[in-house]
Amino acid sequence: MQDLTPFPLRGGRGRDRVQAAMNEEQARIRGYLIAQGAKLTPAAIVEKVQAAMADLRAAAAAVPSARFGERPEPEEWSGNEVMAHVVGADGYFGGGIQRVLAGQPPPPRPGGRGVEGAPLLSAEAWYRTLAEQREALFAAVQAADPGAAPDQRIEHPMFGPLTWRETLLFTRLHDLDHAGQLQKIAAALAAARRA
Repeated sequence: MQDLTPFPLRGGRGRDRVQAAMNEEQARIRGYLIAQGAKLTPAAIVEKVQAAMADLRAAAAAVPSARFGERPEPEEWSGNEVMAHVVGADGYFGGGIQRVLAGQPPPPRPGGRGVEGAPLLSAEAWYRTLAEQREALFAAVQAADPGAAPDQRIEHPMFGPLTWRETLLFTRLHDLDHAGQLQKIAAALAAARRA
């Protein structure tokens, strides 16, 4: 996908270019993030993220622990890889929010998908790591002025530059998306066991 970093952050022709670089679904999601990120209070967004985390935890726990590192198909991720990705992505997005709220520039986007070289951990161990990261994130968000850092953006590879509030709301969608992926992994592993 095209690197969106050089485009202007909001409004004008730059925003049109960001929208044009996305498919219809990505543009719809970006619109949701922008509208709801502006509408919802940070506390309400945190509540939504916490609910999504509970769904993610339940979905990860549904993958048989003895098969957590097993891919259901060679081209698909294992439960372990999904959770490594979620934790790695949260390090970038959640860490970016914390940096922006502390008056620092957002971090550069890391390479990879967050699964490269990931240790094999249990679903609960991955969840605890995520929960610890998010605890620090939620504390920073709840202590921040809701209007803080309006011009700072955190770069998303699909949705372009996002404000910290939009990025926080994105973490909810990311958790829910990967909870669905984990549910599919659990079902595929269960079906393979029956076959």
